[in-house]
Amino acid sequence: MSTAVASSDLNALTFEQLSAEAHNLRARLNRFRLALGRYFVEKQPLIDLMTICAVAQEPLLLVGPPGTAKSDLVLKFKDAVGLKGGEYFEYMLTRFTEPGEVMGPVDVAQLREGRYLRRSNGKLPTAKLVFLDEIFKSNSAILNALLTVVNERKFYQDGQPVPVEMKILFAATNEIPEHTDLAALKDRFCLKAACRSVSDTHFLPLIDAGLASQSWNDLGQKPWAEGHASLDDFLKANRYLAMQFARTDGPNGDERDRHRYFPEALLLELQRVLRTLVREDGVFISDRKVVKLYRLLRTHAWVLHGGAVEREDLRMLSYLGETRDEVDLLEEKVPRLLGIAG
Repeated sequence: MSTAVASSDLNALTFEQLSAEAHNLRARLNRFRLALGRYFVEKQPLIDLMTICAVAQEPLLLVGPPGTAKSDLVLKFKDAVGLKGGEYFEYMLTRFTEPGEVMGPVDVAQLREGRYLRRSNGKLPTAKLVFLDEIFKSNSAILNALLTVVNERKFYQDGQPVPVEMKILFAATNEIPEHTDLAALKDRFCLKAACRSVSDTHFLPLIDAGLASQSWNDLGQKPWAEGHASLDDFLKANRYLAMQFARTDGPNGDERDRHRYFPEALLLELQRVLRTLVREDGVFISDRKVVKLYRLLRTHAWVLHGGAVEREDLRMLSYLGETRDEVDLLEEKVPRLLGIAG
């Protein structure tokens, strides 16, 4: 695994340096996702999705009833990345949650001097990986703060914007509410994935895996923390892809990322499927989401097979549902629209 480097050093890495390391980066990320999948029953697609979103630095919403391993997926992901202490922040939100519980309490000493500052150490603003459980149960004050954090990666100290350290955001919910005041926050989560019970179809493997997991917890062991990839690997991959997205080539400088890595036929197929989902099922797909989806599809293709986007990568459109009914519907409908196995 690569050794940790300062963020300033990461930001100084050139495209040529990252290109030379890209093959090894992909290898580490793929070992990471496949190794972590061994500790769960039928959760590999979700772990793959978590890995893709972590590389793209796009938030992911896990949707499912209690007891379907949503929290366990995030906790083991955190351990496998090697994050410790204040680098990780998790919180279960309710309508009674105060902003100070998430963003940090107001510094009373500073308040006496007329400055409104939060003591953010150990809270969301200073964490690299954040997990917010029952995110849609939060009140308007929390929702407003989260919108700024998710969309702009900042929070306010004494009226001044301050960057947050967050690189990866996972959230979970038992259900997706349809209240209009939550529409803006829901739209920030381009992908929403169902986390389903497996007891009906994988009864015995579930028992074996559950007992092993509980035993490791009781013994204070974390065998899934195998060191296959670090947070730096995710950050380097993100920077490498961001530089690719920004490159223009060709004699007139008009050859863009889509010319190199997204075949025109598949772009048309992407557009066709999105139009079908909007027209036939009323799925809300904002302009912002279209751009985020492109980046996620490219990231998926690069991580899993290292090349241009392929038809199988478009399966990610299955996670565009905005309601629980749409989440269930799209899992079946998208593969059918694409003509690939479900």
